[in-house]
Amino acid sequence: MECQPGHKHIGKCNQTTDRLMTISKEAVTARVDENPDIVAARKVLKTEAEALLQLQDDLDAEFVKALDYIFAAKGRVIVSGMGKSGHIGNKIAATLASTGTPAQFVHPAEASHGDLGMITNNDVVLCLSNSGGTKELSDIIAYTRRFNIPLIAIVGKADSTLGRRADALLLLPDVPEACPMGLAPTTSTTVTLALGDALAVALLARRGFNAEKYRVFHPGGKLGGSLVKVEDLMHTGDAMPLVPEGTPMSEALIEISAKSFGCVGILSSEQALIGIITDGDLRRHMGADLLEKSVSEVMTRNPQTIRPTALAGEALAQMNSTGFNGITCLFVVENGIPIGVISVHDCLRSGVV
Repeated sequence: MECQPGHKHIGKCNQTTDRLMTISKEAVTARVDENPDIVAARKVLKTEAEALLQLQDDLDAEFVKALDYIFAAKGRVIVSGMGKSGHIGNKIAATLASTGTPAQFVHPAEASHGDLGMITNNDVVLCLSNSGGTKELSDIIAYTRRFNIPLIAIVGKADSTLGRRADALLLLPDVPEACPMGLAPTTSTTVTLALGDALAVALLARRGFNAEKYRVFHPGGKLGGSLVKVEDLMHTGDAMPLVPEGTPMSEALIEISAKSFGCVGILSSEQALIGIITDGDLRRHMGADLLEKSVSEVMTRNPQTIRPTALAGEALAQMNSTGFNGITCLFVVENGIPIGVISVHDCLRSGVV
């Protein structure tokens, strides 16, 4: 029976509809949980997650020894590995380099054909091999032993060629690959990558590496833009629209038009910023006598300002805040004295969002 508005059974109809919807959602969830693709994917993630937890528990003094070798090195960390380990090694080298530890990936096959010359006595070598018996690494291993270059190994077998010859041994947990055949590097590459991240972040902390230093190595992209400071973008000197207190509005309007910020700052006799005139102020005082007034009569006192060391993202957030009613630029001040001006467009052009 169809339920009509006002019908005495409308409550029961609604309850029935809700129950059917709940049953339908449960059925869909059950079908997803039983989907063989979902089952396989969850098994992979569970296997790798358990391996990471095992790796966490297995960390020991060898990890600290590896950090000591890298921290004491006057040169770079030379990372090397073959196949999937090589791909992971490239990422580890990139992470180390971007977090304050100079690093470079050297392909083991190319090393045997001249690239061993990239490795100096001031460097530390980090070799990756789950089996520990990767033949292509043999020349790099021999080179480090011949010239007394510290060798750190991330390896799955301690009793292996690489494991036995390493100065610091970072042993991967003895866990199965997530691949059902147990052949494709899956779990082993995940834990190797995580161990590389652990080395990089531990070194970062030991060096006192901060966001300011990170920005030096990462000026591009959204991440780089988020670390830009106001002082990097602000306009200074004659580019700032400024007039002294008591200036006629006729002159102030010329300054606003000439500097193209849509505003003008008002200075006291001590050169401190005491006010600002924006489009909003002009609209509020629009009249036949506007040009006869002084800036002191039109300006908004105690304007919003920002520090030069603040992140540009903070400036953009302040300008976009509804509390400040759509401000499009901010004066940058130190001890009350304006030293620059920054606009919304400056932030957007630099990639700050």
